[in-house]
Amino acid sequence: MAVNFSFKDKYKFDDLVEIVRILREPGGCPWDMEQTHQSIRENFLEETYEVIEAIDTNNKDLMQEELGDVLLQVLMHSDMARTDGWFTIDDVANDICQKLIIRHPHVFGDISVSSTGEVLKNWDDIKRQTKKQRTQSEAMAAIPAVYPALMKAQKVQEKAKKAGFDWNDAEGAFLKIDEETKELKEALAKGDKNAVEDELGDLLFSAVNVARFCDCEAETALDKATKKFMVRFTITESLAKEKGIDMKTASLETLDELWEEAKKQK
Repeated sequence: MAVNFSFKDKYKFDDLVEIVRILREPGGCPWDMEQTHQSIRENFLEETYEVIEAIDTNNKDLMQEELGDVLLQVLMHSDMARTDGWFTIDDVANDICQKLIIRHPHVFGDISVSSTGEVLKNWDDIKRQTKKQRTQSEAMAAIPAVYPALMKAQKVQEKAKKAGFDWNDAEGAFLKIDEETKELKEALAKGDKNAVEDELGDLLFSAVNVARFCDCEAETALDKATKKFMVRFTITESLAKEKGIDMKTASLETLDELWEEAKKQK
């Protein structure tokens, strides 16, 4: 039996809310009805990454499509919450509206600001007040545990900086990299696997500190470096094939020459 739904040439947000409700209620889609917050958790993450991919490639059509997929995830979770009696999509909208109004007193209140820096400082101060975070340690603890490691490290360091715990300049961060590199080498020489992991973590954490002073996102920088490596490796592999070189048995000198040639191409 067909559902009670008005088909249109152009749908709006309320129509999407209604479609999700229909899919998840009796007579709807068996798969949608079976889903839980946990079962579609990874879907949310995947769809978010696909939006990022569309942004990075400046693909406007794909961005529109993928934002719709993310919006679907928001509505799925909201509808599950509705049926459990937790909250509705209207409650979600109300919360973010309230948050935006409270955290923009220079727009919706009588606070004056003269720079983006002041806006960010006010945002952070208001955020800590509304979340009842009295210290930067409490703000650190509120950073989501599921963040990628580099992103989380940078967020933690930014919280420490706001408490006054930071290097005066980039030189201190660079010196720390030298120190941690030395300690990692010492741990490797001793063959202590736990110490190696510990020191490697310290080295990576120090590299994130440098990223902050360079005004770069460590996560983004590493992602770009990885993509660059993939492109150059592909070229290196092609060059080796053209020259009849077996990369598995070739000397490091030969591989390095191929790599340098690849770098000139890309």
